[in-house]
Amino acid sequence: MKKSVLTRYRVMAYVTGVLLIALCLGMIAKYALEMDGAADFTQVVSIAHGWLYVVYLIFAFDLGSKAKWPVKKQLWVLLAGTVPTAAFFVERRISRELDAKVAGTEPVAAEV
Repeated sequence: MKKSVLTRYRVMAYVTGVLLIALCLGMIAKYALEMDGAADFTQVVSIAHGWLYVVYLIFAFDLGSKAKWPVKKQLWVLLAGTVPTAAFFVERRISRELDAKVAGTEPVAAEV
């Protein structure tokens, strides 16, 4: 597996995670704090997150198929972009696991 496959997954995981956090903050500002301009901000961020989440899904699926993950693990990684902050933790775990696999030292209990 090429390192570029992991790199583009990592980039999209971070982008998706940041946009999802921004979207949550925008929703709080819109509904709980009733701030001016929050509705426009939320609309822009939600559209950006939606489109970039599709790109994340493509890259994550590509990584999972090349790494030959079981379906359960693949779904876990794909859904990480829908839970705020989950993408960061999943990305870190997957990166460590695949780096260890490339180096030849598999981490213990890396399977989900």
